[in-house]
Formats: sequence, structure tokens, C-alpha cells
Amino acid sequence: MSANGIDVFDKTLQTTNIWLDEIMEDIGPDRKTAWRVLAVVLQKLRNRLPVGLAANLGAQLPILIRGIYYDQFRPEQLPAECDTMEDFCAEVGEWLRDNRPVNPEQAVHSVFGVLSRHISEGEIGNVVQALPESIRSAWPKDARAHAKEQMQRSAEAQRQFAEETA
Repeated sequence: MSANGIDVFDKTLQTTNIWLDEIMEDIGPDRKTAWRVLAVVLQKLRNRLPVGLAANLGAQLPILIRGIYYDQFRPEQLPAECDTMEDFCAEVGEWLRDNRPVNPEQAVHSVFGVLSRHISEGEIGNVVQALPESIRSAWPKDARAHAKEQMQRSAEAQRQFAEETA
């Protein structure tokens, strides 16, 4: 029996709490801060992606988390410019200023780790591939390796297509 009367609500609350617990393992035992870290990093990541890829990633998020992901979404402004991990972390840090002190780089690594564990490997590979190299380095090694394999397969397919159509 559902606690809220609607199973999908129970499932999204359960999944959201799992994600927050994983973030709290990295940044400390403060659920409100973990929620804010998740929101800020997801939104800053979303803003760096092409619109279609941002939507594809959003579709794989749990319903409750999808709400914070799309909060203040302005697709006409995507993708935003940000070429370095330092710039990305600085922006995350700026948006986390109103919370207890959190290391922005640690926050980014934590959320990227959660995404890597809970979102499909192919989708994470596409996301990583779309980011500048210095931001890719913040993702877990297996996500970066998968993205590299995808890029190599894509380059090979493009090369074969070019040869076939030449």
C-alpha cells in the first residue's frame, strides 16, 4: 500500500532520498544542503548542454528531481559558455553561497557520481561527450571511458559514411 496513495510519489521520494543520502556521504549530513547541491549542480550542468541533450537527461531523472532540474530553465540560452572546470565550480560556488560552506568541486564530483550511478551509461556518455575536456575530468573514470568509446565509435561511423558516399 502506498504511503501517499499514489505509488509514483512514493517511488520518486524514495529515489530522491537515496540520491541525497549519497551526496551527504560526500558533503556531510545535512539533507537541505544536499538538496541545494543537487539542484545547483544539475542546473549548471543543464545550462552547459545542447537543448536536446538537456531534455534527454531530464527525462531520465526521478520526477521530484526533474522539477529542480527544470526550475528556471531557459532553453533559448543553451548551451551556456563555460570552458573550464574552474569556471564551472566558481559558478556552482556562487550559487551555493547562501548555504553552509560546501567545497564546490566536491559538490560537482558528488553529483556527477550520483548521476553516473543512476542514469543510463549511454546517456551519461552523451552528456560527458558534450562537455569541455576540463569539465569531463570531474566525472568518474568509467563515465569518461564510456564517453571516449562513444566518441571513437561516432568518429569511425562518420569516416565510414564519408567513404561510402564519396
